Order: sequence, then structure tokens, then C-alpha cells
Amino acid sequence: MRVFDLLIVGAGAAGLSLAHAAAGIVLPGVGTPQIALVEPPAGAPRPNERTWCFWEHGAGPWDEVLAARWDTLSVVSPTGARHGQSIGPQSYKMLRSRDFEDHVRGRMGPGVHEYAATVEAIDDGFDHATVHASRADGSPLSLTARRVFDSRPLTAPPAARTTLLQHFRGWFVHTGHDAFDPGSAVLMDLRTAQPRRGVSFGYVLPLSPREALVEYTEFTRRVLDDAGYEAALHHYTAEVLGLERFTVSASEQGVIPMTDGGFATRAGRRVFRMGAAGGATRPSTGYTFSGIQRQVASVVRSLERGRLPLPPIPHSRRHLAMDAVLLRALDSGRLDGAAFFARLFARNDMRDVLDFLDGRSGLGRELLVGATAPVVPMSVTMLECAFRSPRPMRSPP
Repeated sequence: MRVFDLLIVGAGAAGLSLAHAAAGIVLPGVGTPQIALVEPPAGAPRPNERTWCFWEHGAGPWDEVLAARWDTLSVVSPTGARHGQSIGPQSYKMLRSRDFEDHVRGRMGPGVHEYAATVEAIDDGFDHATVHASRADGSPLSLTARRVFDSRPLTAPPAARTTLLQHFRGWFVHTGHDAFDPGSAVLMDLRTAQPRRGVSFGYVLPLSPREALVEYTEFTRRVLDDAGYEAALHHYTAEVLGLERFTVSASEQGVIPMTDGGFATRAGRRVFRMGAAGGATRPSTGYTFSGIQRQVASVVRSLERGRLPLPPIPHSRRHLAMDAVLLRALDSGRLDGAAFFARLFARNDMRDVLDFLDGRSGLGRELLVGATAPVVPMSVTMLECAFRSPRPMRSPP
């Protein structure tokens, strides 16, 4: 019976990132690892093409396949006041899933063995785990490995005090005249109609003077229907941005749970969870890609040193506690979300805010950033969070 060194379930950002990184290491006493990568067969439900955005200092490992990058960001308040700033030495980067996948698959090497099958069960064992799957024709497939990393989404968010949904739809728009500044991206445009609880905003990621990804996003409990997203995007592009004539070449849509629930990255003696299922998503922002990269780097270091490759939760307890207060304040309606975010970026250096949102800030700087938050609603919410017990999400999105 063949036993793989690693078996990765799922070929999204987490699965492919781990396969790409682990294929180039040397395992103590083993050498080059033999890796099985299992993903759904053609025709099975899978995520549509999407974009991932993140920011980092200087050059990064994915720079050669970026769709775009920006060194200047702006936030627009509900009144139209614009706060723009260079974020150097950081850059805000956009990566399209198709480009990422093509890049990774072309460089994984002979040690990665790909299987198209739907995983139905994982049997954990003392010295190995076995993954049971079925191929497109219904025939069974069983694969055994010393370590299994499962990157499939959870069927439901974990029990939490608060679970909001970051849900969005975006258009790739083309205009007949110059309408965008390709050197600057709009991170949050808060001139959208605001929900009673939560927050909504648009954002604009220019790809050229005549092309941009324009998205409408909400942090609320429930998603919109198709008509709701289309109406919001039509209003944002026409009434807020003033785009009179444009064509839509493609669209994207998604839902990201934003929860203060606890995630477990260990699912068994030989089975681990990664990616969004392993807590890589930052609860207060929905950004996941950078968290995945930190998880992958930690797992690879552990494998190289012969240690337990337990993926870490890539966000500190302090940051998660602050995120829990923000989510609850938005969901309770105590906090005016649009005013809060506008104030946050207007009164702080944007680089400090980005460091905080990426979990790279120190306590002293965080206290200065936190001092710009409204005291009463955040204090009341902090007390509520201390006494509120986690609960299952009442209904699916």
C-alpha cells in the first residue's frame, strides 16, 4: 500500500499554497515529500473565479502573477470627504485565482500527485490517515498519508457570540474614456446606502485608466438576492461614481463568514484544517489570503524540522478579542459602521491601520488607533462580550 507523506484535500488558495511550498522542502529521513492533492472532479460544484487582495511590505512571492498593485489607497466618508495616502513601503496587491492556479500548477513538480475525486470521509489513525473519495464515474478511491491537511470550507460557522456575513458582488467594468487612476485604489467608499445594522461600502480597484473592478459589499447577517446586488451596483456606479457608459466584462460574487467563534486546526491525530476552515480569515475584515500564507509558512517550517505541523491560528488572541467587540457593536446597531470606518482612517496613519488589520501592530500603536473609536458603544459592547456565550448560527446564509 502506498503511503503519501502529505495529502491535501482541496485545491483552493490554502491547498495549492501548501502543495506549492511543501513540494520544495526536504523532510528529515525522507527527502523530497510525496504529496497527494485531491480536488473535486470536473463538473462538481466549485468556487467561481475570484480575486484575492492583500497588502505586504516590499516584494512578495506572488508578485510575478499579480493582476495589479497600488501604493496609494483612499477611503471616502459618507459625506464625500476623501482620505488618501501613500502606504509605502507597503503595497496593496490583487491576485486573480486563475492566474494563481496556473502559476502554482506549473511549478509543483513530480512529487505532487493530483487526483480528481470528491472526498466523502477521512479515517484518522495512529500512524496514518485514509481519505475515502469517489471519482466522477462513481468508482471509489482510497488514499493513505502520514499527514492530511483538509482545506474544505466548513459546512457551518462555529458557535459564536456574533457571526456576520461579508457578502459582495463586483463588476469588471470598461469605460469608453479615462475614468480611473490606476495608481490609486479606493479601499472603502462609504457613500452607499447603509443598513440599519452593520455597514455597506463600495470599492474601486483600477486596472487601467478605463478598466476597474468595482464592488459592492455589506457586513450584515443576511445576503441579498440578485436584484438587490444589481440595484446596489447600478446605484454605486451611476449615482456615486458617476460612470455614465460602461460595459461589464465579468463579475464575481462571494460570502465570507465574519465570526468570533473558535476554530480548531487539529481535526485528529493525523488530520489538520487549514485556510478559512482553520481560522485564517480575519474576523473584522474578511481578508484570508495573507492568513493562509502565514499558516503555510508555519506548517512548512515544522515539517522541515520534523515537528508536529499544526497550522496556527494566524491572528493573536488580542486581535481576535478586539474583532469580537467590533463585530458585536456593528451587529447590535450601537455602532454607526460607516462613521466608524471613516473616522478610523481619517484620524490615523493608514499604514498603522493596515498593520493593525493584518495583525502586525504592537500594543502601543493599537492603543493609539483604538483611542479614535467611540468610547461609549465600544465599552458597553466589551462588557456584553464578556458575559455573552457563543451560540450556533441560527440560519444559513
